[in-house]
Amino acid sequence: MANGGPVEHGYPHLETVRAAVTALYRRLSRDTIETFSASVAPADVAFCDTDDLHLGAQRVAREIVRHFRLPDARLIVGFREMTHAANVELAAGPEYFVELNDRFRTHRADIGAALAHEVAHVYLHRLDLAFPTTAENEILTDTATAYLGAGWLLLDAYREDAVSSQKLGYLTPEEFGYVLAKRALLFGEDPSPWFTSPQAYTAYVKGRDRARRDGQQPPLTAAGWAGRRRYAQDRRHARDGPPATPYAFAADPAGRLRVSFPCPTCHQRIRVPVQGRVRARCGLCRTVLECDT
Repeated sequence: MANGGPVEHGYPHLETVRAAVTALYRRLSRDTIETFSASVAPADVAFCDTDDLHLGAQRVAREIVRHFRLPDARLIVGFREMTHAANVELAAGPEYFVELNDRFRTHRADIGAALAHEVAHVYLHRLDLAFPTTAENEILTDTATAYLGAGWLLLDAYREDAVSSQKLGYLTPEEFGYVLAKRALLFGEDPSPWFTSPQAYTAYVKGRDRARRDGQQPPLTAAGWAGRRRYAQDRRHARDGPPATPYAFAADPAGRLRVSFPCPTCHQRIRVPVQGRVRARCGLCRTVLECDT
């Protein structure tokens, strides 16, 4: 939790974020991900200063547990002085003890954001889905929270001005925006009306621009003129070595040239023959892609 300190910006964790999206599709399937088509509604996690602290926190926790389809999970929420925003004890369940930073006693509007990350930890724990290191695992958790419909709360908790700052989670604001935009492209959902923080909206717009560029890279037909020209040059020299681009050329056992590139939805690599116009279907997320190879 950045509390008054510097907030990291940009996309330093982008490759891990993309790997996390791929891992979600591999573990859950496209069908299961589509059951999360509706995000957590702002009204369901609203928390005003007149609400009882502990009863309100338990109510919000139940809503987020319901969103993640964990009907038998019960969160016991407490508060204590700590460095991080929150912590969850990942035991066997069905009860999970969540501790929230004492700061949230007076910043109650952000309790939903802190709980969203911790409930996502429980969800991934039950799925037995984890990355090798603690840092990577936290990126996975933030990505899952955002991609499955609760992470807009984490981005909305981001505020920054000349004299103060607050950010929850391990992704940068722009990376949160990127994942939320990926979700928006999948479900046709626009989370921007839910943001109460102007800085969160700005970060979302930047992340959305980056996410849209994923679908505008060659050999996709949506690539711009400059990208198409670069791709044509790389294709002519394909056998001289791989170019420094997301796509790569290689010959199949029969000597025919093929190109591989990341799916703009789930980021699994797709391989198709180099033969002009072709329609490819991602075997993982089932996205149909129009290509000019």
